[in-house]
Amino acid sequence: MSAKLIDGKAIAASVRAKVKEQVAEFTTRTGVRPGLAVILVGEDPASQVYVRNKGKASAEAGFLSRQIDLPVSTSERELLDLVERLDADDTVHGILVQLPLPAHIDEKKIIEAIDPAKDVDGFHPVNAGRLFTGGTSFLPCTPYGILTMLDHENVELKGKHAVVVGRSNIVGKPAAMLLLSRHATVTICHSRTQDLPSVVRSGDVVVAAVGRAEMIRGSWIKPGAVVIDVGMNRNAAGKLCGDVAFEEAREAAGAITPVPGGVGPMTIAMLLQNTYEAAVRRSAGGRR
Repeated sequence: MSAKLIDGKAIAASVRAKVKEQVAEFTTRTGVRPGLAVILVGEDPASQVYVRNKGKASAEAGFLSRQIDLPVSTSERELLDLVERLDADDTVHGILVQLPLPAHIDEKKIIEAIDPAKDVDGFHPVNAGRLFTGGTSFLPCTPYGILTMLDHENVELKGKHAVVVGRSNIVGKPAAMLLLSRHATVTICHSRTQDLPSVVRSGDVVVAAVGRAEMIRGSWIKPGAVVIDVGMNRNAAGKLCGDVAFEEAREAAGAITPVPGGVGPMTIAMLLQNTYEAAVRRSAGGRR
């Protein structure tokens, strides 16, 4: 029997609708519109699409949406100066610098320059540290979206074995921390893990975030497991696909996210949620 499809588009739409209601109430009550500034350096086609989608979604939610396009020749110093100005701008509650940046700009320096109270991507070391220690932080949008999907599907995590394939700072590590906070037993593995198929096969929940097209085969999936595919790749035929061999895996899994239409829409929805929360905290006088 084929696995249940976890509809990321529908779940994201419900999150966005709720944020829109919250923003309308907040703006009416305080006279403040949550402001999101998105910075794009260069003309990478994929980044342009992502930034345009983020801007459209934030405007639809009632935010004061600002997109700042900079040429690829922008220096690191110029970008740092811009971030500093946005940090000081009271109409901006969230700052997002679209990655990747051109090679001559140090991404780490730029991320660390963003005020942690405006770091709606959840990448600043202060927010990462708070996530690690169980404090209040902005959660990275994709892992936050994964947890929201699991909650929506009423997936019980307590005591279950969650296997995260991938160890990036953006998805793998924070996803593992969030699963751990829900009392799952978590294994983080990667392309160099010995006997990776058997490790994945032990997972009640599998989060695939390794960035290799269809690397995780159906035979690796424990019968009835919940599979969250974060990958966004092109296969040999040029078709969009995830890190999981979907048609194989859906025959074994209990529930699975498709690509596209799974995790992707959740990332933008959680960015909106973080920006709204940033505005609420700022309104309450909370610089964190």
